[in-house]
Amino acid sequence: MTRYLVGRLLGLVAVLFVTSLVVFGSVHLAPGDPVSFLLHGRPATPEAVEALRSQYHLDDSLPSQYLQWLGGVVRGDFGTSAQFHQDVAELIGSRLAGTALLVGYAAVLVAVLGVTAGILAALKPGPLDRVVLMGTGVATATPSFVTAIALVSVFSVQLGWFPGPGGTPTGLSERLYHLTLPAVALALTFAGLLARVTRSAMLDELGREHVEVSRARGVAGRTVIRRHVLRNALGPVVTVGGTMLAGLLISTSIVETAFDVPGLGSLLVQSVTAKDFAVVQAITLLSVAAFVLVNLVVDLLAPLIDPRLSLHGEGSS
Repeated sequence: MTRYLVGRLLGLVAVLFVTSLVVFGSVHLAPGDPVSFLLHGRPATPEAVEALRSQYHLDDSLPSQYLQWLGGVVRGDFGTSAQFHQDVAELIGSRLAGTALLVGYAAVLVAVLGVTAGILAALKPGPLDRVVLMGTGVATATPSFVTAIALVSVFSVQLGWFPGPGGTPTGLSERLYHLTLPAVALALTFAGLLARVTRSAMLDELGREHVEVSRARGVAGRTVIRRHVLRNALGPVVTVGGTMLAGLLISTSIVETAFDVPGLGSLLVQSVTAKDFAVVQAITLLSVAAFVLVNLVVDLLAPLIDPRLSLHGEGSS
């Protein structure tokens, strides 16, 4: 276990290092002069331009700029936002709670809707199975921004059940109420995918020989489903679900922008538009770190859920 964890953590460091190189290079090699974005089109004297270039080390070579930025990141200093004139770590911290609440809300919806629909489709072949397959097909094929527009049009504008984009809710219950439509828009695609994975895993386990033998011996159907089918099917479901949890974090930019949610996703879109290098680099790096950490946790949980698996992905003796 220790050797496995050390190897995975070293892999995480390597991934973050490569990601930092890619992000830093792609942002700084993008067309356009960063000074023009810092000035927002305002006229400036040559002395002011030179001061800006010196403040943000724009006259240094790319390797020198990268090493200075990387040294700050290691110390927890992601720089200063050129758009908001605020420390990037503080800016991200102020937006992190909103995104975390949205992702957590959507993750609960994905787990409940996806697993329930997949189980019902596997256990009830016929019309219900066809309805689930059709519904999940539509859900997975519909982009999040289209779902967001439809939800606002129906449940906010026409029915008035939920508030539209914007607003400043206070308190947990009110915030959850305002985040319901964004969470549904974010969760539907992933719930459809998880339902199909659950259905496939359940059908695979239902066809196993030991399940048929248990039924032939007169074991109650619910007991067979709970002990032999559902438990063994949870392995691939948890693995795919963990990847989806990381994908929810990446997909928040579209939903947060559509519903005007002040989170990391909408901040990333604003920063890309304004070419705010420091914020784009920090959010991208943190997103990759979250993605890799979630996958690590899923890999550690997989053998606990299904003892037939080992940490190396091989069947145990």
